Amino acid sequence: MRLIPDRNQNDEAMHLAGSLLVAHPSLLDSQFTRTVVLLTAHSAIEGCLGVIVNRPLHQTLGQYDPELAGTEFAGVPLYDGGPVGRDQMILVAWKWSSADGTFKLYFGIDEDKARQILQDDPEFELRGFIGHSAWGDGQLEGEIEEDAWLVCPLSPDLELLESVALWRAMLAQLGPEMQLLAEEPDDLSMN
Repeated sequence: MRLIPDRNQNDEAMHLAGSLLVAHPSLLDSQFTRTVVLLTAHSAIEGCLGVIVNRPLHQTLGQYDPELAGTEFAGVPLYDGGPVGRDQMILVAWKWSSADGTFKLYFGIDEDKARQILQDDPEFELRGFIGHSAWGDGQLEGEIEEDAWLVCPLSPDLELLESVALWRAMLAQLGPEMQLLAEEPDDLSMN
């Protein structure tokens, strides 16, 4: 199952911002094996941008940056966002509302904006990401055509699951064949 992209009559390009990219089980690129990417921007001209949401670094912002150790951000979890811009940390806040099925996202915010968001609505989840994932013009579309990625709508599982469990849950939603592939061991000789 793929998310059917919105299409403008004058623009035949896919619009995937706000979607989840789920790595196909056959994708062997170590940078993206068993990953789920939240796609935050997608343009036919500029390419795509997102962050891997299921690779926790088991570290907090306070541990990563001593300047944040004594702040309200000290306990914010840190994730590996992708192979691009590894010298940058990106703050992202989101909230899934199951009542009306909406997802609100603030991407690339500064500490002041993060503080304001959390003060206004403490239900927002705040995460830090080291690096991000990016594709040039047409690159992601080509990878989707080659079945390297499956495109899925946002899911409440995004807040509930981590690591490979999120990847497996997303694949399970795509049907029994994908669920079976998701359960394969890394080393098929162990099967």
